[in-house]
Amino acid sequence: MHIPDLEELLAGAHVVSLPMRVKFRGILQREALLLNGPLGWGEFCPFPEYGDPEASRWLASAIEAGWQGFPEPLRTSIPVNATVPAVAADRVPEILARFGRVDAVKIKVAEPGQTLDDDAARVDAVRAAFPEAAIRVDANGGWDVPAAVEALTRLAGVGLEYAEQPVPDIAGLAEVRRRLRAAGVPVLIAADESVRKEDDPLKVARAGAADLIVVKVAPLGGVRRALDIVAQAGLPAVVSSALDTSVGIRAGLALAAALPELPYACGLGTVSLLTADVTTDSLVPDDGAIRLREVHADPGLLAEYAAAPGRREWWLDRLRRVHALLAARCAEPHVHRNFI
Repeated sequence: MHIPDLEELLAGAHVVSLPMRVKFRGILQREALLLNGPLGWGEFCPFPEYGDPEASRWLASAIEAGWQGFPEPLRTSIPVNATVPAVAADRVPEILARFGRVDAVKIKVAEPGQTLDDDAARVDAVRAAFPEAAIRVDANGGWDVPAAVEALTRLAGVGLEYAEQPVPDIAGLAEVRRRLRAAGVPVLIAADESVRKEDDPLKVARAGAADLIVVKVAPLGGVRRALDIVAQAGLPAVVSSALDTSVGIRAGLALAAALPELPYACGLGTVSLLTADVTTDSLVPDDGAIRLREVHADPGLLAEYAAAPGRREWWLDRLRRVHALLAARCAEPHVHRNFI
């Protein structure tokens, strides 16, 4: 991968702070650094707690979008799921109303400070609102093995499509999967953090710890590397987002559009969780899908939602550090072109 000079990146850098409709991942403002490249816009928005080595993958993804472009698509309409954060059950209809008609819903569970009863009430509210939709839950590794088995056994009654990252580690995923199968509980296990946060994203597939994998473009280092990981893993894949603006969602759509098979609705409808965006043509679901199209950041919106000066400088400092790390790594002669 060719890494542009830092000065070129800084010349086209914009830092925004977008308000959210509900708290998601503990935040109410989503910050992102956008890069304007010769082939389009890229997004660099690793969450603040991520270290520079992990953030370097996000920068590689942003550079791919703006300076390399995306692979040729195999499809132009991408089915997407609605996403329900860990809200009280009585707020579920309000959240779902923003997505319109959908065929699948992902529900956040295992939120710190909440109980399994809270999760069950939220899941039941979604099932009541969408009797025919596929329902999947995402614990973000919030349970241990016994709690995961108990919770998924209970939640399976609504007909779960799969459970995403019920426990934090690969060995735990394998054990949850084994116990559910032994008990005859028909819930598939999906790996997310165990793919994108591991030094070896294929480890989960080799361990037989999951039935499918969740792939996110930015944390994996770009569309081409994600395609390579899916091909090597040999498991069905769900394309998801990392709470991106429409610029980041465009990269997720590029991955979904280029996969040889797309058996599951994608988790790319999360712009609906924001109250603002960086484009006047937001990539939000329409009749359960998003139409593949280009995204152009709007100068007026970039100005309106520009981050405070201190936050802008924080992101630019982060860009400088991560760019240096990425450039040094790419200069290593033994590094594969899709190393990140």
